[in-house]
Amino acid sequence: MTPTLSELVRIFGRIGLLSFGGPAAQISLMHQELVEKRPWLDEQSYLRALSLCMLLPGPEAMQLATYAGWRLRGVTGGLIAGGLFVIPGALIIAVLVGLYAAFGDLPLVQAAFLGVKATVIIIVLQALRNLSRKALTDVEHRAIAGLGFVAIFAYNLPFPLIILAAALWGYLSFKGEANTAQTPPAPSATRPLRTCAIWLTLWLGPLVLLSVTGQKLLSDLGWFFARLAVVTFGGAYAVLAYMTQTVVDKYQWISTDQMIDALGLAETTPGPLILVTQFVAMLTGQISGGIPLALAAGAVALWATFVPCFLWIFLAAPYLDQLAARPRLSAALHGITAAVVGVILNLSVWFALNVLFGTIPELAWGPLTIPWPELATLNIKALLLTFMAGVLIFKLKFGMGMTLALMAMAGVGFHFL
Repeated sequence: MTPTLSELVRIFGRIGLLSFGGPAAQISLMHQELVEKRPWLDEQSYLRALSLCMLLPGPEAMQLATYAGWRLRGVTGGLIAGGLFVIPGALIIAVLVGLYAAFGDLPLVQAAFLGVKATVIIIVLQALRNLSRKALTDVEHRAIAGLGFVAIFAYNLPFPLIILAAALWGYLSFKGEANTAQTPPAPSATRPLRTCAIWLTLWLGPLVLLSVTGQKLLSDLGWFFARLAVVTFGGAYAVLAYMTQTVVDKYQWISTDQMIDALGLAETTPGPLILVTQFVAMLTGQISGGIPLALAAGAVALWATFVPCFLWIFLAAPYLDQLAARPRLSAALHGITAAVVGVILNLSVWFALNVLFGTIPELAWGPLTIPWPELATLNIKALLLTFMAGVLIFKLKFGMGMTLALMAMAGVGFHFL
């Protein structure tokens, strides 16, 4: 059954508005809407598409929506489905940035954010637990996760380098055989070079224009988020430490506290969590030049982050059956996923230290640098709020939205106490 464009807009608009709770919930919602409720995709096609999206950099749920739209109505359908998956959350993020810039420094708002920050620690730990259960299935992949943690935590190695090393290890250490007997022939008329040329020009052309016209802040934002889009394997949590290192330490666009607040607010919106890039860019623009620059910076971040998602899908989708028959690619992905577990563990430690302690000097031994908090600066309120958030999520099984709301109120309550 081929849906009309109006049906496509209606269903993917609904998916975009209801896509809270991270990729697992979003993938489940799309399965319900596209496979169970209506005969738009069959089970096997949906699972093959999901496998493809997990091989690609970028938010897999958004790319799965784009693939589904492409499968149903070609490039137009892909643009509709992918766009509607992002637009509702992007509009909400824009409003939240305005409210944050206007009221974020008020003591009562800061108290609420302390509850949100404490909850973020638990949310990241929950993501770490869920991913490790699926990814760390043997000693080899546990070792990769451990090495990934040490590489980024103690040696401060770049995230892209860690991902590349893990992918190469997974690819080269694969001991099985490719299923060449069942590999289907390549499509004859997919015009991959033309697709690549069009979408690379659309993606990078505006960034080149910003550079040559001297828009330094906007071009710096655009090129950074474009690089980030190429290495975003394993979801937004995997690249948050790398993003923070760059926007806080290298460029000094925003502070560590603002970065944590950005993630907390991004958790409350529908759509992919990588929309945190829009929040960071808009807040940077707001600080540097007010509302006009904030809007321009947000548009640049959205463009640099999500246009490549369409490039990957429109380029790879016609080859889906061929890619599915190449197990070495799956082995490389498994290696990346294992390394991402270690990277997210680093993110968990980083968040916890910055929320719970006021001063975190670094201890250095040659190439090793390890953060070592001053125990006297422990924030007892933050510790209690983190414990409460852990009880709500792990013990009482509260949802993310409900937990964030309750913990914000708890933060305000602690302020009055």
